[in-house]
Amino acid sequence: MHIRSMVIDGFKSYCQRTEIPGFDVQFNAITGLNGSGKSNILDAICFLLGITNLSQVRATNLQELVYKSGQAGITKATVSIVFDNTDKSTSPYGYEQFDELTITRQIVVGGKNKYLINGTNATNTRVQDLFHSVQLNVNNPHFLIMQGRITKVLNMKPPEVVHFFQEEAASTKLYETKKEAALKTIEKKDSKLREIDRVLREDITPTIRKLREERSSYLEYQKVVREIEHLTKFTVAYDFTCLEEATQRTKNDLLKLESQVNEEKRRVEQLNEEKAKLEQNLRELAEEHTKLQGPALEEAEAIMSTCQKAEAVASGASSRAAENLKSTHRRLQALRTQFKDLNKQFTDKQLAAEVAAGVEFQELEKAAQQAMEDLTIAQANLEASKLELTQPPQACLVDGASASLAEQARLAEGHRLALETEVRQLEMRERHLGEEVRQAERELAKATGAMKQSESTHDAKRRQLTSRIDQLSKQLNKLKAEDEAAGGDENTMTERYNQVTRTVRDLQAKNDEFARQFNQLTVEYADPQPNFDRRRVLGVVAKLFDLMDLKYATAIEVAAGGKLYNLAVDTEKTGKLLLERGQLRRRITMLPLNQIRGPSIPPEVLDRAQRLVGAQNVASAISLIRFPPHLQPVMDYVFGGLLVCPTLDIARKVAFHPGIERRTVTFDGDVFDPQVTLTLPPDPTFQSHVCRGSFFQSSSTTTIFVRRNYLDSLRYDAFVTQDRRDNSIVHADDVHLVSQSVVGAGAMT
Repeated sequence: MHIRSMVIDGFKSYCQRTEIPGFDVQFNAITGLNGSGKSNILDAICFLLGITNLSQVRATNLQELVYKSGQAGITKATVSIVFDNTDKSTSPYGYEQFDELTITRQIVVGGKNKYLINGTNATNTRVQDLFHSVQLNVNNPHFLIMQGRITKVLNMKPPEVVHFFQEEAASTKLYETKKEAALKTIEKKDSKLREIDRVLREDITPTIRKLREERSSYLEYQKVVREIEHLTKFTVAYDFTCLEEATQRTKNDLLKLESQVNEEKRRVEQLNEEKAKLEQNLRELAEEHTKLQGPALEEAEAIMSTCQKAEAVASGASSRAAENLKSTHRRLQALRTQFKDLNKQFTDKQLAAEVAAGVEFQELEKAAQQAMEDLTIAQANLEASKLELTQPPQACLVDGASASLAEQARLAEGHRLALETEVRQLEMRERHLGEEVRQAERELAKATGAMKQSESTHDAKRRQLTSRIDQLSKQLNKLKAEDEAAGGDENTMTERYNQVTRTVRDLQAKNDEFARQFNQLTVEYADPQPNFDRRRVLGVVAKLFDLMDLKYATAIEVAAGGKLYNLAVDTEKTGKLLLERGQLRRRITMLPLNQIRGPSIPPEVLDRAQRLVGAQNVASAISLIRFPPHLQPVMDYVFGGLLVCPTLDIARKVAFHPGIERRTVTFDGDVFDPQVTLTLPPDPTFQSHVCRGSFFQSSSTTTIFVRRNYLDSLRYDAFVTQDRRDNSIVHADDVHLVSQSVVGAGAMT
């Protein structure tokens, strides 16, 4: 390889482009007049070869190599040399296919330096390696011998001359330099590898192990939380059902009690009617009694007075009858007063009225019996009087000394007729009173039957009320126990309510913070036209599905890639409207539901993969998520044609199997693509948007939901507790009232 021609432009004294052609193969000297530029040609060759000691080209910096240091309007210096490369035995390594090599070096005022090999940009190292491969090292101490060093070279000792020629002949300096640089690089890399191993061993591996343990614990915690939530719902539903049943039973009991109260009211009304009838009968009896005490009795006594014996007997009988009737009248008055008192008590205690009515009936029955006895005695006395009256009245003979026998007979006949008339009247009154007594007996018998029936009803009612007292007492004790078990006093319930309210507020703040951190999951837009139906915008893909399990989150996000943040719309027209008039704040890709189509995994390919590694070790990505059926085209477009495996070995085996050859993702995010290479997973400390989004949606939303349900349950418990307290007070009042009624009824009985 030798110089064929060279071009100098703006280098030192060559202000214009100067081409020097026709270099001979044996070129080794430049001759010319002083100042003609001989040294500048040699300096240009050394400049191209990459000399670093600028003093050998009579300059202190590269800017001085430009014509007049760039002050004459020329700001760059260019040197280009064409080398003949037809001799392949001396050709540089890697350039044997070129018969000619054009190497150019250009500097610009300001420090910019550029190399070109055959018109292509190259680095300084590449150019130096090219020249070193053909034993051209301009930076070798003996490559360029200046005028002042000729004597020194001539005076070299033999070993120095041998070393000089060995270096120039073998050019081993290049390889030694590269060897030293390579050894230094290897040492640095080894140190870096040792540092990386130490970091992996001491920091990353324990952190990964800890994170995996925490992940397992967290997944277990999630499982327990879901189980608790599930069981809590069952418990609340069971408690609600039990309370509903208890409420229904209480309502039924209340209806029964109301019907019983109405029945008792009807019975009391019937008793009042019977009492009114009895009072009417008593008034009639009193009137008859008054009539008996009227003029007839006085006339009988006047007639009886004519005969002392008859008068004494009749007077005694009448006095006893009158006394008995007066006693009966007084008893009737007392009964009326007692009836009035009982009527007043009836408004407060209905059940006691029945007992009072029974007592009144008993006293009335006794009074009626006494009246019957008095009437019997009066009848007996009346019969005795009649017998006495039939005998001759001895008292009439007081004045017999002055009266004749005829007059006595006439007087006696007149008295006899008068007495017979009076007797007939008394007999008529006797029959009338007998009829009234029989009527009174019938009414008394009816009242006695009603009283017995009332007593039996009262006994049954008393037993029923006693049973009701026991039942209400049990319910009261149960309500008190439930009140104590439900959370204690109102202050404790209020404190629990406030605590849960604060928790819900904190979770809502976390939810807002999550929305600010992951703004890619939300798309804000203005209505592109009036009355725009926002249901036409389905939402970001990441929010349109749920994970079957959080362990698939990294794999699903890596599988979806950037498509995870695309916006799904119903038609391409909706997407066009949003892009043109929706005032979107960031660039976003639209997925029209009626246009997109995605690949799918044939069933035979999936079956082949499952037979290869087991059904539990491989699944299609789309089978690991849940989504509405109408979003099938979107999910096919994002996840179709992807397989998910748990480990690297299984994923590699599935991805590169000749009968499968599908893109495969591991749980940790490693991707195997038969068309490309292995893609490393994200940083171990990285948590995917899907994982965090699913966690937050599952944790914050579900936790908020759980907390709000718990808050509602506390509100419900507080309401139920208050209702129970009110019911317990009502039940206590009912128990007390019924107890007083039963005790009062028992006392009156």
